[in-house]
This record gives sequence, structure tokens and C-alpha cells, in this order.
Amino acid sequence: MCYGVGMAPRSLLVAASLCVAAARPGDIPPPADVGAPPADSTRTASGLATRVLRPGTGTQHPAIDDSVEVHYTGWTTDGAMFDSSVKRGASVRFSVGGVIKGWTEGLQLMVAGEKRRLWIPANLAYGDSPGGGRPAGMLVFDIELLAITSAPKAPADVAAPPKNAKHTRSGLAYRVLRKGTGKRHPTSSSTVEIQYTGWMPDGKMFETSIGRLEPPEFLVSAGIAGWNEGLQLMVVGDKVRFWVPGKLAYDALPNPELPKGMVVFDIELLSVR
Repeated sequence: MCYGVGMAPRSLLVAASLCVAAARPGDIPPPADVGAPPADSTRTASGLATRVLRPGTGTQHPAIDDSVEVHYTGWTTDGAMFDSSVKRGASVRFSVGGVIKGWTEGLQLMVAGEKRRLWIPANLAYGDSPGGGRPAGMLVFDIELLAITSAPKAPADVAAPPKNAKHTRSGLAYRVLRKGTGKRHPTSSSTVEIQYTGWMPDGKMFETSIGRLEPPEFLVSAGIAGWNEGLQLMVVGDKVRFWVPGKLAYDALPNPELPKGMVVFDIELLSVR
């Protein structure tokens, strides 16, 4: 059984699938210490156990908002491989804070070029009885950290629109950061490809496309009202900062994990069709 974009919060991977299956040709054999952390492993206060398999050459540790590119293989403690980017032959990228707790903690211990083994207790993974075919109990991962993409920093004017910002009748405020060379403006029925980052007024980043394998592509009308309006002001190549009032953002949506009140987005329009 495979899990993709629609997985529960803190799913292992956002862009890749997690597959639990019987052993198949090409599966990566489990390490000898897959059953339990060895004596030379290091334990953190949370119960995560790790051991460096190969030191890295980098000096920077990824932060929770950063994105990383990795190769990895995962086993259950009986030695069954349930997922591997190595077997698929394609590395994956995702946000450090968007994965299971054991990965979020373990990745922040690493530097680029490092390969590390993690023994992740159930409470930092999917639990002892997760259901839905997800692997239960302690999980073991070999992770190779290939690259780190630092999260965009909050702009100095994140708290409120500056004097040189323009305002629309709806209350949307915006400022052009870089003018594009395109001529065509998207309509609500257009499909656009963008790069974006969103912050709350206190500077906390809550979402970014930076570091993903591919920039997101979506129907303009499928976004929040502030995006629907703002994207239609842009041309390809534009990079614009938007201060989106809560009524045009997430205030009316029931999801408690979404930010309420004004949010700020930097959006770069890559293509329109």
C-alpha cells in the first residue's frame, strides 16, 4: 500500500510515496543492527537513537524550516524494507518540519554529505498501531543528506504593508519586488506555475515551495481569494509581496492548523497557461 500527497499530518514524505510491501527483488538488505540500537549509538532525550555511518563534509545543520534533499531506506525491526529512494533511483526533497518527528529531529543533527542510521521509536514515527498499512513500532532508517536549501527569511516589512504598497478595494495590499517581462495576466481560469513563501505577521514562516522537486502548478481560482485576486495582477517573471487580510486568506476555513488573520506571501509567477 502506498501513501502520497494526501497522507496524514507529519507523513514521512510529501512528494514521494511510502510503500509497505513484501520483500521484492532489489530490496536493500537490512543492517545487522536493525533489531535494536547498538551500544555505540547515541540517544537523544526524546528516545531517538542514531549512529553516524559516514561523516559529512558540510558545516551547516538544517533548521526546521529548511528543505533537504536525501536518499534513504527504511526497515521495520524484523528486517523488512518498506521504503527506499535508493531502490527507486531518485532522491527526494521535502521540508525538515514536514515529516515524522524522528526525521525532523534526526535531520537537524546532520550536515551535507553525512550518512546516518536512525532508530526511531514508535511515538516519533507512526505509533504502535497506526493502521492503514503504515509500518508500526520502531523504524530504522539509513539517511544520506545530499543538500540543504535554507528557508527564505522573513522580510523586514512582514508585520504590515509599507507606505509604498498598493491597495485594492478588497483590502489586498501588494508591492512589486521584481518586474517581469511577460505581457499576459492570468485569469481565474488560468493554470499557473509559481514559487512562493508564506509568513505570519510575527515573521513565522508557515509554508514555502522553495526546495521542492518541482514548483507547484494549480488553477488560479482554486487558491484563497487573496491569491485569486493577486495572481491576476501579475505577469510572468513578476515577483510580488502580498499582504492578505484574513477574510481573503484562511479565516473562514475550519482547519485549525491554518494561520488566522493577515498573512504575507512572496510569489514569483513562472508560467501561465
